[in-house]
Amino acid sequence: MQAKTNLGEKIMRIYDDIQLDYCDILLRPKRSTLASRSEVQVLREYKFKWCSRPISATGIIAANMATTGTFEVAREMQKQHLLSALHKHYSAEELLSFLKKNAQEFGNNDLLFVSSGVSDADYEKLTQVMKSGLINNICVDVANGYSSYLINYVRKIRKDWPTALILAGNVVTGDMCEDLILNGADIIKVGIGPGSVCTTRKLTGVGRPQFSTVIECADAAHGVGGMICADGGCTVPGDICKSFCAGADFVMLGGMLAGHEESGGELVAKKLQTTELEGQDCTLKTEEKLYKKFYGMSSEYAQSKHYGGMKKYRASEGKVVEIPFRGPLEPTLLTILGGIRSCMTYIGAKRLKDMPKCATFYRVNRQLNTIFGNE
Repeated sequence: MQAKTNLGEKIMRIYDDIQLDYCDILLRPKRSTLASRSEVQVLREYKFKWCSRPISATGIIAANMATTGTFEVAREMQKQHLLSALHKHYSAEELLSFLKKNAQEFGNNDLLFVSSGVSDADYEKLTQVMKSGLINNICVDVANGYSSYLINYVRKIRKDWPTALILAGNVVTGDMCEDLILNGADIIKVGIGPGSVCTTRKLTGVGRPQFSTVIECADAAHGVGGMICADGGCTVPGDICKSFCAGADFVMLGGMLAGHEESGGELVAKKLQTTELEGQDCTLKTEEKLYKKFYGMSSEYAQSKHYGGMKKYRASEGKVVEIPFRGPLEPTLLTILGGIRSCMTYIGAKRLKDMPKCATFYRVNRQLNTIFGNE
């Protein structure tokens, strides 16, 4: 639908197609010859448009947030053949020291991305890390993937490192996916505002439901030989399954990996009053619970912590939450992988790559019975 002035020129357009999120759909089960979850193959060999080096992994990436893109999270992710985008607030010296140790421990750094913005300082740090030869994967992360500086930066680093694996974003439309791929990116990060601690949609009114984003962007990217990474919006393992089935090659997680022992963020102890009574005076019993801070990278908290304060021309586009401490990360990762394997048996997909062609979706009004909570 288009609105016009009296002179006939276009002033705005409304897309009438219904846009869907992960909570709006469920997968339809199908007959399957798979007798057990152990029969499916969650490891996939990825071959890229520009990068000359294939990688073998299950396509889940720890987000390049200060609380999830940590060295400690990266170690745990690699043990399960999962990937990590290290956050961009590590110094070049810290990155190089970690990459040397990590290559000795895991044999290489193929499952890691070094993250970069598009400033001159970002480029200088990236150059220092890349020239070491310790890593071949770059994650270019900017607030607005529709600005020309992202394409220009991708083109620049593709020229500098012709065989590097380049992940860049974020966008939510097929046309920008195609432009970025044709200018040197291998994988496009898609998603504006779906993250649990992102308030971009609330502040700016800009964004798009993530399931519809993945469908369009995957179709566009695959058409020109590229891939996509669905970034944000997953709250349970089933959402990751839906994302893979919608065509995502990779899925990036933030909130689902936050709050763990290996995650970043301040650990906070709180004394909470219970409903139990204790002592002769029958006072209410208190107990101590641990929480970890998790924050959006465009929040005022993040800007103050990592950049010395919020610039006057900016507004906070993120929030800070305290997540109940979840303990070690490994059980969470095994639960996620178990959910993916189970989904594959339900829809008859023997390989991770087969999930989209085995998927049929129902559009639903409700997907969970929450009478006893959301857990």
